[in-house]
Amino acid sequence: MRIGIYSSIASGFLTKLLASYGRSHKDVRIELIDGDPAEHVAAIRQFRLDVAFLTGDREWPGCDRAPLWSERVFVVLPDLHPLAALDEVMWGDLADEPFIVSEAAPGQEIHDHLVRELADLGRHPEIQVQSVGRDNLLPLVAIGQGLTLVSEAMTVAALPGITYRPIAAEVLPFSAVWSPANDNPAFRRLLSMAKAASAKAMRLKQAASQIGASDVLLRSRDLSQ
Repeated sequence: MRIGIYSSIASGFLTKLLASYGRSHKDVRIELIDGDPAEHVAAIRQFRLDVAFLTGDREWPGCDRAPLWSERVFVVLPDLHPLAALDEVMWGDLADEPFIVSEAAPGQEIHDHLVRELADLGRHPEIQVQSVGRDNLLPLVAIGQGLTLVSEAMTVAALPGITYRPIAAEVLPFSAVWSPANDNPAFRRLLSMAKAASAKAMRLKQAASQIGASDVLLRSRDLSQ
């Protein structure tokens, strides 16, 4: 089974999904392919990929899509950067900062996202493209070459000289995209597991939210008595 990826699998939903699938389907060989969304979708339409896990909620003609999970967006900072003292940062805090992105995916998407968000603040960000992969970009942040953005899954990478801070209210949705004509049984089992895991995570999140709301209500009642 060939799977297109566009984000880190260092941790998070996709990592857990692939690990669970691997344990229950030891006879299935999984091949992961890095690339950008357009490349992945073209490969899906030509049946060179079974599925791709992509960011955003775009609908791709000729393909089916299922939203599965979301992750917070983090800015990567040098340890001694003033913003590292904050628990989370706002886009306004980043308006005058230089950024670096990788030439490889998902560098272009990060570039476009920075331009779009900071343009709303009337700023045109300084963004330098580096001809390195995602993993080698972070040491460049550590030596002061600029900041960059990563999704939550990447923040388990504890590299010297850098720190991660979430950007307030920035959430990145992830979806599975596939051809409706793909009848590969190995892929269909993976898709079924992904949808079930997503539904379970949503139920747990809703339950936690309800418990949190109940706690707030109980505390407010205690204070009023």
